[in-house]
Amino acid sequence: MLRQIALELKNHAPFTILGAISGIFIMVFIILVKMPTEISYFAFYTLHPLHIILSAIVTTAMYRKYGHRQIWKAILVGYTGSIGIATLSDAALPYLGGILLGVKMEFEIPFIETALMPVISIAKWQFVNAAALLGIIIGYLRPATKVPHLGHVLLSTWASMFYFTAFGTPWLMALLPLIFLFLFLSVWVPCCTSDIVFPLLLSGKGTAEIHHEHH
Repeated sequence: MLRQIALELKNHAPFTILGAISGIFIMVFIILVKMPTEISYFAFYTLHPLHIILSAIVTTAMYRKYGHRQIWKAILVGYTGSIGIATLSDAALPYLGGILLGVKMEFEIPFIETALMPVISIAKWQFVNAAALLGIIIGYLRPATKVPHLGHVLLSTWASMFYFTAFGTPWLMALLPLIFLFLFLSVWVPCCTSDIVFPLLLSGKGTAEIHHEHH
């Protein structure tokens, strides 16, 4: 199992590098045009729920695919694999990265935040948890659904990047190489945990079919 996990981590790295590069290009554009933080804030709270839906679909579908039918367990697996992983990837790790780089950051945990979502008058925790529930329902009812891995990576990378620009203070261009590293790690470790470790554990076998289309 450990050998397969290491192999999948290696195979997923190019997708994650591509995603991190795209994130850096977007970040450079944001810095150069001095884009208002409100736009990044809106973008984060658009991409983060989408990331949660996607993760919930994948993890719940994997649970069903391996023959498990208990609804309460499917909800637990889908919720943990979406809210837990997406919060770590999109918010917690970017916050930690910013702090380590000396960037003053605000820490926000979307699935428990009581403030209203941008534009719509719905509490963040309600909207984010509803996104997880929607993904769980889709994954449970349509376990054959396949999700392009690159799409998952890009959503996660851009959500992490917009967390930097929405909740961090301005920084110098010189920090971009280090931010690239944190973007890579913020996506690579959590997403691979969701996409690789979860299916292996759920299958109860040493091998498992990864539930993504690798393109």
